[in-house]
Amino acid sequence: MTRDDLVRLRQARDRMDREYAQPLDVAALAHTALMSPGHFSRSFRAAFGETPYSYLMTRRIERAQALLRRGDLSVTEVCLAVGFTSLGSFSTRFTEVVGESPSSYRARDHSWSEALPACIARSSLRQVRNGKAERPATTTA
Repeated sequence: MTRDDLVRLRQARDRMDREYAQPLDVAALAHTALMSPGHFSRSFRAAFGETPYSYLMTRRIERAQALLRRGDLSVTEVCLAVGFTSLGSFSTRFTEVVGESPSSYRARDHSWSEALPACIARSSLRQVRNGKAERPATTTA
C-alpha cells in the first residue's frame, strides 16, 4: 500500500467520522478514496483492522452512547440522530457492541463521566470491535 493510498483511506475514514449520521455506503466511501469498492474495502481493513462498515457502526454507537449519557433524548431520537433508520437494528447493534440495551445504558448513572474532558471520556469509552461484547458476570450472595 502506498503513502497516497493511506492518505486517501484516511480521508474516507475522516468522512465517516464527520458524516456518520448520513447514509454512507462502500461505493460512496470508495469514491472518496479514489478506489474501486472491493479494493477500498480490502485496503481499509488492512490499514485500520476492521471493515469500513464496522468502523462506521462503531462511530455511530459511540455517538449514541454520548447522546444517551446526556439523557435528554429518547432511544428512538438517538437512533435516528446517529443515522440508523430502524430502532430494532439500532438496539441489536448497540447491544452487540456495548453489552447492554440502549434503554439500560441510558438509565444507568453516568455522573462519573461528567467531570472528564470530552477527549478523555471518548477514549476511555471507545469500543473495541473484536467480537461481541460480553455481559458482565453477576454475582449472587
